[in-house]
Amino acid sequence: MPMTENPAQHEQPEQPEQHNNNPHPASHRRDKSVQRRRVLIGGGTVAVAGGLAVAGIASADPTSTKQGNSKPTKSTSASASASASASASASATTVCTLNAEVTEGPYSLDGALVREDIREDKEGFEVQYTFTVVDLANDCAPLEGALVEIWHCDHLGEYSGFVGGNGHEEEDNGTFLRGGQLTDESGQCGITSIWPGHYVSRAVHVHMRVHTDVTLTDDSYTGGEVIHTGQLFFDQDINAEIQAISPYSDNTTSETLLEDDSIYDDGGASSGLLTLTALGSTVSDGYAATLTVGVDTSS
Repeated sequence: MPMTENPAQHEQPEQPEQHNNNPHPASHRRDKSVQRRRVLIGGGTVAVAGGLAVAGIASADPTSTKQGNSKPTKSTSASASASASASASASATTVCTLNAEVTEGPYSLDGALVREDIREDKEGFEVQYTFTVVDLANDCAPLEGALVEIWHCDHLGEYSGFVGGNGHEEEDNGTFLRGGQLTDESGQCGITSIWPGHYVSRAVHVHMRVHTDVTLTDDSYTGGEVIHTGQLFFDQDINAEIQAISPYSDNTTSETLLEDDSIYDDGGASSGLLTLTALGSTVSDGYAATLTVGVDTSS
């Protein structure tokens, strides 16, 4: 049953809009609409049991994961496997929670490239995203053929198509750090990018849209319907370490902490907080990031 909430709390426009005096026009038409559907959002390394996505165990250890606001814990594949079935019922409450969508922000563009790697020539630490889309209208079963699209700023806080809007001058081709992938029969897709930089008034974040019924072209898509608009967030401690290292340290603009962000509401994975797994022994080696996104195709 949907919960009563204050829409204004979740649909505040991003503050950078008032600073966006970019002299260079965007390469695509901006879509200013905000979708009003409710969605299911959960985080974690995903398995499917009884039609419900089961969240993984959290840890800040470089060989394991960190999820939501959980305290760091050690985990192994054996313990994770043993706990999966026992956690199914409890995880159902976490994963299948209705949440209000949030604004897509002032830097969206239509016609994203359909591709797995969106980095192009941008500097930064690798992030390997894995998204699992499940459908509330079908008992949280995996949703095949959904286009998961993401976009975010580079290490200097600039968005392609809007370079200069956050105080830095650089080449702008309108496509860097933007793109999407279709989900497979397991409802999953992978996208490779870099850890985002920051800009004034917002915590480090990534924008997301989920589309259904798109028609693929040579390298993009046409048509379809947006059934989810959201934002993704990162653990504050890890992010602080990354932002202090080159090339991120080249960005000297003020940074907003996650706890002070106007969009993130401290709801953990239900608010888009990613589960992170270190790819190596240092933060510069990058991270795997996972999230389960449930949508209601009957809305």
